Amino acid sequence: MQLQGKTIVVTGVSSGIGAEVARIARFGGARVIGVDRNDPSLTLDGFVKADLGTAAAIDAAVAQLPARFDALCNIAGVPGTAPAGLVADVNYLGLRHLSEQALPRIARGGSIVNVASILGAEWPQRLALHKALAAAQGFEAGARWLRDHPVPQQTCYQYFKEALIVWSATQSQKWLLEHGVRMNCVAPGPVFTPILGDFVSMLGEERVQADAHRMLRPGFADEIAPLIAWLCSDEARWISGANIPVDGGLASTYI
Repeated sequence: MQLQGKTIVVTGVSSGIGAEVARIARFGGARVIGVDRNDPSLTLDGFVKADLGTAAAIDAAVAQLPARFDALCNIAGVPGTAPAGLVADVNYLGLRHLSEQALPRIARGGSIVNVASILGAEWPQRLALHKALAAAQGFEAGARWLRDHPVPQQTCYQYFKEALIVWSATQSQKWLLEHGVRMNCVAPGPVFTPILGDFVSMLGEERVQADAHRMLRPGFADEIAPLIAWLCSDEARWISGANIPVDGGLASTYI
C-alpha cells in the first residue's frame, strides 16, 4: 500500500478503528491529521479537537484542516444507545456535512472513506426514504426532513448506517466526475472497540446469541483499518461507490 507523501484526515482518531487507521497510515508514509472530541493516544502530525455533531462545530474544525489533503476517513460515530437525534447528527448529518465542506480541499485523485456497518445491509427495504433524505441537501435541511420523518430509537443506528450507504453510493459518481474524488463505504461486523458493549445492549441478547454461531469472533480494529487505509491509496484508484463488508464472512451467512 503506497501512502508515501499523502496527507490523510482521520475522524474518531483517538480510539478503536480510527487510531488503527492513523497508525497504519503513518507507518505507510502518510501525514495524518486527527479529529476527535477526545485527546489522541498516539503520535499524529496534527490534531483538531472537535465534536462532530453540529454544523457550526464541523465548519470550525474544517477551517483548521490543511488547505489541501488527499483523503478523509469518516470513522467517528456514536452507538445506538445514544439518543436517536444524536445518532442522526453525528453518524449521518455531521458526516455528510463534513464530507461536503472538506471536498474542495481534497486533491484530485483523493478519497473519502465512510465507515458504515453490516447493520446497514437492509438499505434496499427503505431505499425510497434514504434517497429522499439524501436529496435534502445541507445539515439543516436534513434535520428538518428527519423531524417530519422521525426514526425510532430502537432502530436508529441501523437506519442511519443504511442511509449513509445510500448517500455515499448516490453521491459518489457526481463527486468523482466533477472533483476527481472517490468515495466508498466500509461495513464492519462486530468489532472489539470501546463501544462494543453498547452494540450488545442495543441489539439485545437474543439477537447477539442468534448471530454468535455465524462467526468465529468479533473483529479487531487492526483487521478493519487496513482496508480503510488501502482505499486511500493509489492502488484503489478505480474503486468508487462501493460498500465493502469486512466482517469475517458474517454478511455472507444471510444469503
